[in-house]
Amino acid sequence: MKTTLQDLLASGQTIVADGGMGTLLFARGLARGSAPELWNVERPDDIRAVHRDYIAAGAQIVLTNSFGGSRFRLELHGLAERAAELNQAAARLARAEADAAPRPVVVGGSMGPTGQLLSPYGTLEFDEAVNAFCEQAEALIAGGVDVLWIETMSDLEEVRAAVEGCRCAAPGFPIVTTLTFDTNGRTMMGVTPEKALETLSEFGVLALGGNCGNGPDEIEGVIAKMHAADPNVALVAKANAGLPHMEGDRAVYDATPEVMAAYARRVRERGARIIGACCGSTPDHIRAIAAAAAEA
Repeated sequence: MKTTLQDLLASGQTIVADGGMGTLLFARGLARGSAPELWNVERPDDIRAVHRDYIAAGAQIVLTNSFGGSRFRLELHGLAERAAELNQAAARLARAEADAAPRPVVVGGSMGPTGQLLSPYGTLEFDEAVNAFCEQAEALIAGGVDVLWIETMSDLEEVRAAVEGCRCAAPGFPIVTTLTFDTNGRTMMGVTPEKALETLSEFGVLALGGNCGNGPDEIEGVIAKMHAADPNVALVAKANAGLPHMEGDRAVYDATPEVMAAYARRVRERGARIIGACCGSTPDHIRAIAAAAAEA
């Protein structure tokens, strides 16, 4: 069923987002080091099943399988020229499951970092990054997403490039942005939660916050600081399901669904409006988060 993120936010209720995509694809046989986005055309039923399972668990927002869908990330797999095709396919798969859902579900077009450092720290020029994000955003919109979801960023200049790319694709299209604060409460590039909130608010995004990182405790601190800086901003919390440890060649995360339910309660108290999970999470974690979010 169709809705908008603006409508969900206007309801005043806590909004439940989905969990990890890669975690479930690895469980279905995705080889480490390969491009998950290729499954959008090679194994579309698996991608749809992941979205369907998260919706059944209570997710009101599902993110497309396009996190590494910029031409710069796809270039690592020799797929740069297929960026538009793979992103549009990702959006169509999520759109199909959202439209088939028994309740309104928003489709967010996932846009992750390019994997390169912008000049002067690296060789990627700002305009090149803008163009790549514009290409990705255009394809996601063509495939039917409701909002462009820039996530797991660490550099505010790359966020600015991503936002400009989105605005290049569609000037008035809604945007959500989250950073990952995985270095002593800051991003890898030294950005604090307060500075992130100040800058992202200037970009005019619909909602902002933190995702990934070092587990629930870290995200809770980030949300608390952002909410204290501006209690009127719609905040997003998508924590990893704890911390990983290796079992053979598989990363296993240590937070149970019960732990993530407790995180959902605490992060809501600290000001989060949109709550989901990231790496290591499954529909069971989202089901527990949804139950916690529904509590009075």
